[in-house]
Amino acid sequence: MSAYAANFEDIQAAHERIGDRVHRTPVLTSRTLDAMAGRSLFFKCENMQRVGAFKFRGATNAVLKLDDETASHGVCTHSSGNHAQALALAAKQRGIPAWIVMPTSAPDVKRKAVEGYGATVVPCEPTLEARETTCAKVIEDTGATLVHPYDNPDVIAGQGTAAKELVEEVGPLDALIVPVGGGGLMSGSCLSMSALCPEAKLVGAEPAGADDAARSLAAGALIPQLGPNTICDGLLTSLGELTWPILRDHLAGIITVDDDQVVAAMRLIWERMKIIIEPSCATVLAVALSEAFNEIPGDRVGMILTGGNVDLSRLPFAGS
Repeated sequence: MSAYAANFEDIQAAHERIGDRVHRTPVLTSRTLDAMAGRSLFFKCENMQRVGAFKFRGATNAVLKLDDETASHGVCTHSSGNHAQALALAAKQRGIPAWIVMPTSAPDVKRKAVEGYGATVVPCEPTLEARETTCAKVIEDTGATLVHPYDNPDVIAGQGTAAKELVEEVGPLDALIVPVGGGGLMSGSCLSMSALCPEAKLVGAEPAGADDAARSLAAGALIPQLGPNTICDGLLTSLGELTWPILRDHLAGIITVDDDQVVAAMRLIWERMKIIIEPSCATVLAVALSEAFNEIPGDRVGMILTGGNVDLSRLPFAGS
């Protein structure tokens, strides 16, 4: 029995469960970026996943695991990002209602995207307390099931399928770099890699302006995120009670990068690989190109590009 909320058997089961609903995203390479990093880099392109992000894997697994009676009451979450759209679409596919609590500060384009998938958007004030209390009220009124964006065993298992596919496609890796926000994707990746590539070094990528995971790892205790300030809007969340122990026990380290490094890496991927990614997942290339990563041995490095939902009217390198 695993000491964690999920295990590799759960990831294997999730892969079977969601296989006909999610994209098996491509793995891309770039000779130019290989030369810059001095390594062979393998990019798992979850920016090409449905709803434009890896989040659809975990949301789909969580929704499909509900029994029919529970599912009939619908699902609920609080999110202003990719999880909101992912859960809305996953619920639509199963034909059940979804309530998404979104702060009033969320971009209008994101609210419309969630509504476009048929979910009901419930507005709240832009504070964590307001999000949680509003979500609790919706659940009380509707009987819906909470599907947490990352601190949920079924979500973690679903996210772990991305790393599983990466190894299945390219073979053994010496290292894997994954962005760290709430830790759901990193947790699932740790569990997959410990089973498939136990010798690989697992490295978290985190913006310096939201470095709670790096500080937690250094302290050996969970430290909450306070006042994050970074362009990486998908990585502003604190680690969860379920994700923290997995990261604590599996990571070789977390490397932080500043926003200038992130923007430079984002631009490199747009220009050299001809794909659209959002700032949060540019952290992985920024880490691979950093001096700190030189201490991680090995030539074959996997990286998960987590999403491609970027506001094209506000590009960080526009005009530069």
